[in-house]
Amino acid sequence: MNLQSKLAILADAAKYDASCASSGAAPRDSVGGRGMGSTEGMGICHSYAPDGRCISLLKILLTNWCQYDCLYCVNRVSSNVPRARFTVAEVVALTLDFYRRNCIEGLFLSSGIIQSPDYTMEQVVEVARVLREEHDFRGYIHLKTIPDAAPELMERAGRYADRLSINVELPTREGLAALAPQKNGAAITRSMARMAVRIEDARQARREQSRPSSITPRRAAAPHFAPGGQSTQMIVGADATDDRTILAASSGLYGAHRLRRVYYSAFSPIPDAARALPLAAPPVVREHRLYQADWLMRFYGFTHEEIVPTRHGDGMLALDIDPKLAWALAHRERFPVNLNTAPRELLLRVPGLGVATVDRLLAARRVRRLRHADLARLRVPLKKVLAFVEVADHRPGRVLDAADLAARLAPPPAQRSLFA
Repeated sequence: MNLQSKLAILADAAKYDASCASSGAAPRDSVGGRGMGSTEGMGICHSYAPDGRCISLLKILLTNWCQYDCLYCVNRVSSNVPRARFTVAEVVALTLDFYRRNCIEGLFLSSGIIQSPDYTMEQVVEVARVLREEHDFRGYIHLKTIPDAAPELMERAGRYADRLSINVELPTREGLAALAPQKNGAAITRSMARMAVRIEDARQARREQSRPSSITPRRAAAPHFAPGGQSTQMIVGADATDDRTILAASSGLYGAHRLRRVYYSAFSPIPDAARALPLAAPPVVREHRLYQADWLMRFYGFTHEEIVPTRHGDGMLALDIDPKLAWALAHRERFPVNLNTAPRELLLRVPGLGVATVDRLLAARRVRRLRHADLARLRVPLKKVLAFVEVADHRPGRVLDAADLAARLAPPPAQRSLFA
C-alpha cells in the first residue's frame, strides 16, 4: 500500500477523536536558524472539518489495527474496515512535509493497540523522539497515550509532547464495562493521576527556577513535561448515561486530575454496529449544550449540580435553550442584576454576557454609570441581556416575570433545525 492510500485510511480513522487541539504549548520557533517549526501559528494554513471545527494539526493514527473490541469503535478488531499501518519514518516524513508546505502547525498522533500496549506506546513515543531529537522539530505534538502502558513510557511521552491525553471513553465504569470490556477504568484514572502529578512537578520546578536568587548557582533549565497539560474525551449517546452524570464525571476529572479539557463526542453510528448500540446518533445540539455547560463550570463559576439539579427533570440539558439561560429562567429571584453595582461573580451569570464583556463592563463602570447605549456599543445580544439586567436608564419591569419569556428568548426554529 502506498503512502497516500495509508494516509487516506488513517486520517479518516482519526476523525472520531475530538480531543485534538493546539492550545497550551510553550512558545517555540526556529528563529536563528535552529531547528524547524513553531508553535506560534502565524502563517499556518488551516483546514476545516465538515462540522466547522478548525484543524491545524496532522491528525492521524499510527495504525487502525486494534486487538480490542470496543463496540462503539469503528476500528475494533471485529470491524470490517480497510486496515493500514504507518512506520515511524513515514509519520515523521509526513509531518515534516506538511509543515514545510505550511499546511499544519503540528501533529496529533493516536493508534489502535497492536501486539501490546507497551509495544504500541513505544512506537508512538518514537515518532515524537525522532521529530524532536533528530529533526529539532519545534512545532506542536499531541500524543494519545495508552493507560495500560508502562509508566516509564508515559514519562518519555511527556518529555517530547506538548499535550498528552487518555480517553476515558465513557462517563461511567458500568458503561465502559458494557461497551469496552477490555478497557480498565481504574487503570485509566491511575494513569491520569500519575500524569497530573508529573505535570505539576515539572511546572513547580520551572516556577522555582524562574525566581531570582543570588545565592544558588545557575542551573540547567528544568525539563518540560507536557506543558499543555492533559485532556480526555467522552462519547455521548452510546449508552443511556444522562447529562447530569456526564457533567459530574467531568467535574470530578477537572478537580482530581486538573485536566486541561474534557471533549465531548456525539456517538456516530458505525458499520456493522453491535445490537447494544443505539441505531441513531443523538442530536448534535446535545454535544453543543454539554460544551456550553462545561464552559460554565470552567470559566463562569457554576457547579455541575447547579447546571442540572438532581431534584429536577430527567437529568438532561434543555436542547432548545442554552444551559446558562435555563439556569437564569429557573432562578428569576436572582434577577434583575444591576450592572452598576453587582459583583463580577453575579455578572457572569447573566445570560448573554461573556467573560470578556463582563471585564469591559467592570472597567467602564469605574469611570461612569452604565447605560443602555454602553451595552449596544459592546454588541451584546440585547434581546437576551436586557430581560435580566438593569442600568441607569433601563429596568426590565414585568418582562422578567413573563410566563413566555423562555419562548421569546429561545433561538428561532430555523436556527434550531441546524442541530437536528
